[in-house]
Amino acid sequence: MRTLSNDLSAHIGTTVTIQGWLHKKRLLGGLTFINVRDRHGLVQIVIKDKDEVEKLRGLQIGTILSVEGLVIEEPRAPGGAELHDAKLSVEVPVTEEPPIEIDKPLSHKSENLDTLFDYRQLGLRNLQEAKIFKIRSELLRYIRSFLYDNEFVEINTPKLVAGAAEGGAEVFKLDYFGKEATLAQSPQLYKQMMVGVFERVFEIAPAFRAELSATTRHVSEVTMLDVEMGFIDGHNDVMNFLQDLVYTILTRLYAEHGDALKSLQAPELTLTPEFPHWTMAEIHELYQKGTGTDVSKEIDLTPDEEKWICEYAKKKHGCEAVFATGLPQSKMKFYHMKGENDTARSADLLFRGIEISTVPQREHRYEQLVEQMKAAGVDPEAPGFAAYVSAFKHGMPAHGGFGFGIDRLTEKAIGLANVKEAILFPRDINRLTP
Repeated sequence: MRTLSNDLSAHIGTTVTIQGWLHKKRLLGGLTFINVRDRHGLVQIVIKDKDEVEKLRGLQIGTILSVEGLVIEEPRAPGGAELHDAKLSVEVPVTEEPPIEIDKPLSHKSENLDTLFDYRQLGLRNLQEAKIFKIRSELLRYIRSFLYDNEFVEINTPKLVAGAAEGGAEVFKLDYFGKEATLAQSPQLYKQMMVGVFERVFEIAPAFRAELSATTRHVSEVTMLDVEMGFIDGHNDVMNFLQDLVYTILTRLYAEHGDALKSLQAPELTLTPEFPHWTMAEIHELYQKGTGTDVSKEIDLTPDEEKWICEYAKKKHGCEAVFATGLPQSKMKFYHMKGENDTARSADLLFRGIEISTVPQREHRYEQLVEQMKAAGVDPEAPGFAAYVSAFKHGMPAHGGFGFGIDRLTEKAIGLANVKEAILFPRDINRLTP
C-alpha cells in the first residue's frame, strides 16, 4: 500500500512504500540522499547500500520511483521524518537532463517570464510554483462553496456565439460551417436569461478577448467568475453580496493557507467586512489633493488612481478593497441600468491597486432595454441578441450581477507582479504554446 509524504510521520518505526518523482539527489559524507516528490510534497530518503545507489546511475530528475524503507524521525527532514534502509524500484527511468532545475527557485523577473512559460510543463513541478495553483484551486473551491450556500445554480454557457455580448470589436472571429461566429467575451447574455429560470446563477469558465495589449494586466484567454442574482431591491444588494463573497474567500484563504502564502511572500491581508465607498468624482478629488496631479478631465479612474485609493483606504480605513461608484452613463453598457445625475447604477471593486470587478444593476424593463440597445448601435433582432431580448419581453425580475477574473484575483491574493504568473498556460498576443 502506498504511503503519501504528508502521512509519513504517522508511521515512524514501520516499513512503508512511497511512490513519486525523483526530485533531487546529493552525496554527503558517503551517503546518498534523495528527495522523492508526490502530490503532497517531498520525502527524504537516505541510501547506504551501494547496490541501491547504483540503481540511480545515469537517471535524471523526473525518474519515477517506488521506494520501500523504514520511517525514522528526523526533524530536519521534510515533514519531520525520512526513510532509511531504502530499496528502490525504478518504474519510469528518465535519462535526459531536464532543461531547467526544478529543485531550485525559478525566476519570475520580467525578462525571465518567457523561459518560465516555455517550460511550464516542467517548471510547475517546482514546489513553490505548484503552490500558486493549489491556492488558485482553493479560491475556486471557496467561491463555489459560498455560492452554493447562498442557493446559486452553476450553469455552463456556449463559448461559440453569433455576436459579441459586449458589443465591441475586440473579438476572435471564426468560420462556423459557413457562418461567422465569435468566441464568447463573457456569458453576459446567457447568465441574465438564466435569472428568468433559476433566479441565482453563476459560471466559472474561459472568456476570450482579442485585445492588442502586452501589459501585466491583459491576456487573451481569461478564466472568469460570472454571477447574476434576481429579485434584488436595488444596486446595494449586489454590491453587498460581492463584498461578502470577496471578504469571505480571502479571509478564509489567509486563515487556512497562511504558511503557503507566507512562503510565496504574499503581503498580509488588510480587509474589513465592509469596504469603503467613494464616487469616482470623490476619488479624483482625493487623488488630486493628495498627489497634486490634475485629473479633472478624466472620466474613469487612471491606473495610478486605482493604486493610490487602495493605499489610501488601507491606511485610513484598514481595508485594501474599495468600491468606486458613480460610473458615468457614457461609460455604461447597454444592459446596465441608468442612475441619477448622468451616472449608471454600477460600481468598480478595486483590490490592491487594480480593478477586479464591475458590479452593476441590470436594466430589466423590456422597452427601456430595447431603447438602450438601439442607442448603443446594437440590433435587438440580430441572431446573437434575439433570444436575449425575448427573455425580457416575457418577464424578467430586477436583477444585477458581476464578474471578475480568477487569474487577476489569484495574482493579487498572492502578490504576483503579472497576471500571467497566475495562469497555468497563459495566452497573450505573442503566446499560443505550450
